[in-house]
Amino acid sequence: MVAQTRGGGQASPQKLKFHDKLAGKGLSTDALLKKLKNLHTQLAELDQDRVDTASLTTVRKELIHNTILLHKDRGVKAYAACCLADILRLFAPDAPYTHNELRDIFQFFFRQLATGLRGSDSPYYNEYFHLLECLSTVKSVVLVCDLPNAEELMVDIFRDFFALVRHGLSKKIELHMADVLGLDNPAFRLAVQVCNSTSDRLQRHVCQYFTEIIVQHAPDEELDDIRKAHELVKQLNRFCSPLLHLVIPQLEEELRVEDLALRTMATQVLGEMFADKGGADLVRKYPTTWNVWNLRRNDKSSAIRLTFVEAAHRLLIGLPEQRDFVEETLSAKLLDPDEKVRAAVCKLYSQLDYETALHHVSELQLRRVAERGLDKKHAVRIEALNSIGKLYNLAYSEIENGDQAAIKQFSWIPQSLLQMSQSQEVKAAAEHALAEYVFPLIALASKENEIEDFSWTDRLLTTMRFLNERAVGSLISFSGLKSARPSIYERFIQCCKENNGGIIDENEEETIRKLKAYIQRLSTTFPDPQKATDDFYAFAKLNEGRLYKLLETCMDTQSSLKSVVKSSREFLRRVEQSSAGILPTMSTFLRRASLRLINQSSIPFLLRHLERGDPTSDGYGTSHAQLSANNAQAILTSISKYCPIIYKAHVGELNKAIADEKNPRLVGVCLQALASLAKWDDGLVLADKRTTERVMRFALDSNPRLAKYSARLLALSANNEEFCRKMMDTISEDLNTVDHHRLVSHLAVLAELARTAPDAFESKSEVVMNFIVKQILMTPSPPDPDDMDSDAEWVEKVNMPPSMSKKIMAIKVCRNRCLAHATSETALTWPPPPKVKTRMRLQAAVSLLHLSTVPKFATFVSNNLVSLAIMIQDPCYQVRDEFLRKFISLATHQHLPPHFNVIPFLTVHDPEADVKSMVRVRVKMNHYEMIFVQFLHLLAHHPDFAITQESLPDMAKYIDFYLESVGSAENVSLLYHLSGKAKTVRDSESHLYSENLYALSELAQHIIKDLAKRHSWALQSFPMKVKLPAGILRPLPNVEATNKVLKQVFLPPEALDWLEQTRMARVNATELKTSDRPKTTRKFAEKRKKDGNRSNGHVKRLRGSGRNKRLEISSDESGEEHFDSDDSGEDISHFKNASIEEKSSLDSEDDPPENRRPGRDARTRAKVTHDFRRCLSC
Repeated sequence: MVAQTRGGGQASPQKLKFHDKLAGKGLSTDALLKKLKNLHTQLAELDQDRVDTASLTTVRKELIHNTILLHKDRGVKAYAACCLADILRLFAPDAPYTHNELRDIFQFFFRQLATGLRGSDSPYYNEYFHLLECLSTVKSVVLVCDLPNAEELMVDIFRDFFALVRHGLSKKIELHMADVLGLDNPAFRLAVQVCNSTSDRLQRHVCQYFTEIIVQHAPDEELDDIRKAHELVKQLNRFCSPLLHLVIPQLEEELRVEDLALRTMATQVLGEMFADKGGADLVRKYPTTWNVWNLRRNDKSSAIRLTFVEAAHRLLIGLPEQRDFVEETLSAKLLDPDEKVRAAVCKLYSQLDYETALHHVSELQLRRVAERGLDKKHAVRIEALNSIGKLYNLAYSEIENGDQAAIKQFSWIPQSLLQMSQSQEVKAAAEHALAEYVFPLIALASKENEIEDFSWTDRLLTTMRFLNERAVGSLISFSGLKSARPSIYERFIQCCKENNGGIIDENEEETIRKLKAYIQRLSTTFPDPQKATDDFYAFAKLNEGRLYKLLETCMDTQSSLKSVVKSSREFLRRVEQSSAGILPTMSTFLRRASLRLINQSSIPFLLRHLERGDPTSDGYGTSHAQLSANNAQAILTSISKYCPIIYKAHVGELNKAIADEKNPRLVGVCLQALASLAKWDDGLVLADKRTTERVMRFALDSNPRLAKYSARLLALSANNEEFCRKMMDTISEDLNTVDHHRLVSHLAVLAELARTAPDAFESKSEVVMNFIVKQILMTPSPPDPDDMDSDAEWVEKVNMPPSMSKKIMAIKVCRNRCLAHATSETALTWPPPPKVKTRMRLQAAVSLLHLSTVPKFATFVSNNLVSLAIMIQDPCYQVRDEFLRKFISLATHQHLPPHFNVIPFLTVHDPEADVKSMVRVRVKMNHYEMIFVQFLHLLAHHPDFAITQESLPDMAKYIDFYLESVGSAENVSLLYHLSGKAKTVRDSESHLYSENLYALSELAQHIIKDLAKRHSWALQSFPMKVKLPAGILRPLPNVEATNKVLKQVFLPPEALDWLEQTRMARVNATELKTSDRPKTTRKFAEKRKKDGNRSNGHVKRLRGSGRNKRLEISSDESGEEHFDSDDSGEDISHFKNASIEEKSSLDSEDDPPENRRPGRDARTRAKVTHDFRRCLSC
C-alpha cells in the first residue's frame, strides 16, 4: 500500500463505495455483521487527506442509530465502534456529530474496550485493539474535553482503564492506554509542568530511585521492576527530560556492565531516547553517552547488536543529523558474523515508508541490502529480497508516473531480483519477492476486487523498461512461457489423478513409479527438497478433484487473466482449509505452473503497444512509447518461440494487423506469431484470399524478416503445396537478376522451404544449390570501400552488409536441407571464404551442433570432434560466446551425444569471466564421470599439448576444472580408476597420441590424489568393470604390451615441480591483482574482447593443410564396437608403485618418422606474451 504521505492534492478525491443500508427492519445479524466488516475494510483504506467526506454522510448517520449502538451482538458493536473511530479520523479535526452524539459515541467506545480487552483470547480482540490504537494515534479522544460534564466521562474512562490494567495486558495496550489518558488530562499536564519547573531539586531523588531499583535486585531475580524503571525513564525523557540529568550517566554505565540483561535494556532505552523528538539535543548534551551507545554495534553479544540494529531503524526517521553515520553503521552490520543481525538489518528497510526510503536512504545502501540476497543463510536472503521487493512495490506508482527520483532509487530492483533468481540457492526466494511485490497479481486483485487486463500488462511493460537483455530473458523464463507443453506440472497433476489417492485400479507399479519420479524432479527446485517431497505426497493423497480442476484452469494456455486470478484464489483457500501445512509449497507450485504474468489476455494490449511505437524504429528508441513497443515485441516474439498456442484466440487480430503494411515491425511480429501457431496447429487456415496474396507478396519482397515468416506461414498452412511451388518457381528464376537485398530475402525463404517444404525445394534444388555454391559460397568477398573498420573481426547482425548476409543465409539453406533429408546420403564439406570467416566459422560450428542432434550426422561429426570442440577457444569472443550458448541450449535438453559434454571444460583458460561462469551456472554436471576418458583423449589431441614446462600446467588446469566441477567423495575412486585405465588401451589414430594419453593419465592420477587429500576423501579401489569408448581407443595387442605401458612412466621427473611452480605463481599473481591492478570497465557496445592478433590464451589453430596433415596420421588397424578394458589382465597398481626415475623412452624404431608429432614450432602459436600467458594460467 502506497504511503499516505504521498497523497498530496494531485490525486482525485477518494469516495466511499459502500452504499448498503445499515439500519432498518428485517436485517439479520449475520447480514449486518457482513456489511459492517465490508464498511470497516473500506473506511480503513481511505486517506484522511484525500477522502471526499460527502460520501460518508449516509454511513456516519446510520452508525449511531440505536439499533446498532444497542445491538445485542458483540461482533456488530465491535465493528461499529471501529467504523465510528475511522469516521472521526477521516473528519478530523472537526467531528461530524453533536455534543450529545459524541458523548454517546465515547461512552459506547469505552464500554466496548472495558469488556473486549481483558485477554487476547477474547472474541473480536483484534477489532477492540484497532479501536484503542485509533484513539491513541489519531487523538480523537481530545473531543471529550469539550463535551458538557466532561469530568464525569473522564472519571469513568480512568476507572475502566485502571480496572483493565490489573489483568496483565500487553505492553502495547498499556502504552496506547497511557496515550489516551495522558493526552489532554489537566492533572497530567499540571504534573509535567511541576516536574519541569522543579527539575533541579528532583534530579537527585529520581537518580536515587533508579539506582536503588537496580542495586536491590540480584542478577538471578526477576527483572520486571528494572524494566518498568527503564520504561519510566523513557516516559520522563518524553515529558520531563531535565529530571534525567543524573540518570543518563547511569544508563551509560549500564552499557558497560557485564550483565547481559541490563546492557540490553540500556541499549534499547537509549536508542529509543535518541530517536525521540528531542534526540538531537540529547546527543549534543551527552556526547559521551552517544559514543558509548554506538560502541554497542560491535558488542560481543549478538543479542546486544540485534537490539542496536532495531533501535537504529527509528534513528533514520527521528535523528536526521546522524543519518549518514547510522547508514554507515548499518552497512557494516550487513556483514555481521551473526545471521540474525544481518537479517534484522535487511528487515529494517522493509519497515520504512516510501518517503523515508526515497529521501533518507542512499541507493548504494539499498543495493548493499540487495546483495544480501546472495547470503549463505536462507533467513538473511529472505529478508533482503523481501525488503527491496516491498520498497519497489511502494514506489511503483511513482515510477509509472515518471518520477525521476523514484526511478533512480528503485527501478533497478526487478533486474537485481531476476539476476539472483538464476542461482539455484536463491531462486525460490527471488521468485517469491518477484511474485509478491514486483508482480503482486493476487494482492492487487484483492485490493481492486478485479484487476484490469490493461493495467496488469502496463505494469509488466513498465517494469521491463528498466531491464537489460539478459534480465528480460530471465523474466520470460519466470513467466513460464519457456516450459515445454505439457509441462512437468501438468504431468504431475495427471499422475495424481491416476494415483487416485492411493487406490489404483491398474498399472499400480508404473503409476507409483511415475508419481515418484515427477515428485523428485519437482522437489529439487525447492529450497527444502525433503519438505517439498512430503508436501507433494500429501497433496496427492488429498485427491480432491476440484483442486485438480483449479490447477488445470491456471495452467491452461487459453485461460484469461481473470480466470487465473479467480482459480488461484479458490485453490489457495481450499488448500489452506484442507491441509494448511502444505500451503507454502503448493503456493510456489501454483505460481510456477500458471501463466499469470503473460497469458492470452495480454495479447491485444501488447499488439496495441507495439502498434503505437515507431514503425520504422531499429528498436533502440528511448521514449516511453518506444520502450514499451520494444518490450511488447520481445514478449510477443518469446510467445511465438515458446508457446504460440496462446495466440489461438487472437488469429483474427493477427490477420488484421498484417494488413498494416506501413508498420513493418508489427507485420513481422504478427507473421512470426501466425507461422508459429501454424506449426503448433495444423488446422490453421489463412483468413481469406486477400490475406493469402498479401503474405505471398511479403514472401517475395526484399524484407528478409517478413519473407522468412511469410514463407514459413505459407509452408505450414493448409493447401501449402501450391504456395511453396509458386515461391520456388519465382525465386529460382530471379536468383541471377535480383539485387543483394532481395537476394538475402530469397535465401531466407529458401532456408525455410528447405526445412518445412522439402519436396517443393527439391523441385528446383539443382538450380538453387548450384547458384548457392558457385555464386555465393565459392565467391570471394571483396572489402567494402565504405567500411571504416575493415580489420574488425566481428560485426553485429544488424550491421552485416548484404554481401555477408547472403553467405550466412546460404549456410542455413545447406543446413536445413541436410536436416530435412537426415535419412539420406549427404556430404557436408565446405571451407569458408577468408574475408568473412569469423561469422561463417560460427555458423558452420552451430550447424554441426544442429546436425549432431541426428544420430547419423552425429557419428560423422564425432570423428572430427576435436575440430568442433576447439571452436570454444576461438580467438573471437563472440564466436566462443554464441557457440557456447547454442551448445548449452542443445545439451540441456539432451539433444547431443553424451561425449559432446567434454566441450565446456575447454573454457577454463578463457580470458572472459562470463564465459567460464556460464559453464558453471548453466551446464548441469550430472553423471559426467564416464566421459573422463574421452576428455583425456580430447586433451591428448589438443593442438597445444606438449610435455613441456609451458604446456603441461595448462593441461593440468583443464583436468583441475573438470574435477572441481564433477569430482566428489562418491565418485573420486571411479575417476581415479578411469584415469588409470587409460594406460591399458591405445589411441586409434597413432602411437604419438597414445603417449600423450598415457602422460595425461599419470597427470590426472596425481591431481586426483591431491584433490582427495585436500578434501579428505577416501581413495579406494573401484570394484566394478568399466567399458571404455570404442572408436577412439583400441585394446593393446597383448598382456606383455600392457604391462610394459603400465610400468613405464611417461611424465618427466620435473613435471610435479612444474605444477608446483605454476601453483605458486598463480597465488602470487592473484595477490598482485587484488592489491595493485586497477579495475577496468568492460565495454559492451562493440563486443570486442581481444585484438585480432591475439587468441584467448591458446594457440591459433591453422585451418588449412597443416591441421589436416595431423589428422591424416592414423593407425591401419581396425577398431571394435566395444571392448572391456579389464581384459588387459593388469591392474593400475603397477603404475602406482613405479617411480619417476623408472621412466624409459620408446625406441625410435617403434615410432616411424611419419607418425612422429610435429614440434611445437611447427604449429601456429598465439601472439601472447609470456606474462599474459602466465596471468591466464593463474
